[in-house]
Amino acid sequence: MAPERQRSVMKNTLKQNKLVNMCFVVPDIEKAAATWAELLGIEKPEIRQIRLEGGENYTYRGKPVSCDLKVCNIPINDFILELHQPVGGDSTFREFAEKHGYGLHHMSFEVGDQRDAIIEEMKEAGYDTTRTVGFYPGSSWTVVDLEEILGVNLSIKPVR
Repeated sequence: MAPERQRSVMKNTLKQNKLVNMCFVVPDIEKAAATWAELLGIEKPEIRQIRLEGGENYTYRGKPVSCDLKVCNIPINDFILELHQPVGGDSTFREFAEKHGYGLHHMSFEVGDQRDAIIEEMKEAGYDTTRTVGFYPGSSWTVVDLEEILGVNLSIKPVR
């Protein structure tokens, strides 16, 4: 159960028009990608296997750990539908699947240069901002653990 928090008004908020993607953890990414392609009337998108190397560019629950994922991005206008299948190592995606089964893992918001201020305010309000922090060329993300309150995690990004 989530700890009780005193309600406060955030100075730096998520902009309603900046929801940029949703990520679903799936048990079989090949089947999920093929089904989405059929439903959307598009070619089956590329599926990649990636390794997130633990260290300064990737942490999970505050520790540098490595994990392997199969990933697929499906563009829908200016929105991205992400599919993730955990295949090795500890990760927020494996944790989610083990705890809840498969489904919506996070919603991503692009917040520009307010990213650090938003994360700091969320941390000060008592939200767990250590679930996953990752960096990639040109951007980064922080998964804020809000499953017990919102039923979904939030991914906060400066840019996509």
